[in-house]
Amino acid sequence: MRIGIVGTDNSHVDQIVRHLNVDGGGGDARVVALSGGRGRRNDTLAATGGIAEIVDEPTGLLGLVDAVVVADRDGARHRDQAMPFLAEGLPVFVDKPLARTVADARALIDAARAHDAPLTSSSALRWLPGTDALVARSAREGKPHLVVVTGPADPAGDHGGIFFYGIHAVDIALRLAPGEISGVRTDATDTTVVASFTAGDTRVVVNFVRPGRTEQIPFHAMAFTREGMAQQTLVPGADYCVPGLEAFLEMARTGRPPIGYGDLSRPIEVLESVAGALGGGPAGER
Repeated sequence: MRIGIVGTDNSHVDQIVRHLNVDGGGGDARVVALSGGRGRRNDTLAATGGIAEIVDEPTGLLGLVDAVVVADRDGARHRDQAMPFLAEGLPVFVDKPLARTVADARALIDAARAHDAPLTSSSALRWLPGTDALVARSAREGKPHLVVVTGPADPAGDHGGIFFYGIHAVDIALRLAPGEISGVRTDATDTTVVASFTAGDTRVVVNFVRPGRTEQIPFHAMAFTREGMAQQTLVPGADYCVPGLEAFLEMARTGRPPIGYGDLSRPIEVLESVAGALGGGPAGER
């Protein structure tokens, strides 16, 4: 399987190239082409992974690859970058976030359905062993009535503000809390942004903590039922992107997305509402 990558500045690309091309993981999958043109970053990746092809524009990958990873750090670019490949029926993994608007997310999903092109997108933390363990413990207790997830995110950060890191905490929360999103409320202080909403009939609270100057708080998740509580501190390891990458490769081989299309836009619904509240005046329900 020939993999092409769009958006190579992302550090996740280092893990992908190392896992597939250096360590020989991923079965027969290898990164064979990069977009973005020649430069120090792409030349280094090419040398590390033995990658022969570097093209200037994403569409230059067409004909060279069997599947594509869109890894640009700014979700606002993802729709334009992914569409040409979906239109050709290629499997596409859009690294977090899928988009920065619900309209763009739905357009990508519609294109995937129209062209029978498997599409997935997620936070790498969704697939951590710790997240899997928390979901399993929560399921044994029954459906949670309350989910609380805390993690770092900077509303004023580069690459899309709250979307760039906030997607991690929201994606974890929504893995624990299925159902339609409603009643998103955003409250902000100098150090935190709190999003509260309902997913199905589960109340969800996501605490985004602005990173400190030298370090950031860990990700932590709790799921409460009437009978008990399951919790987990989630620590990404050196190869934390690999489980999500392997889920994408399985999708590319089978045509079955690991996340239902109805779930792909839910994190974007939450984050678009939060971003709108932060940029549109006082906090409140949207």
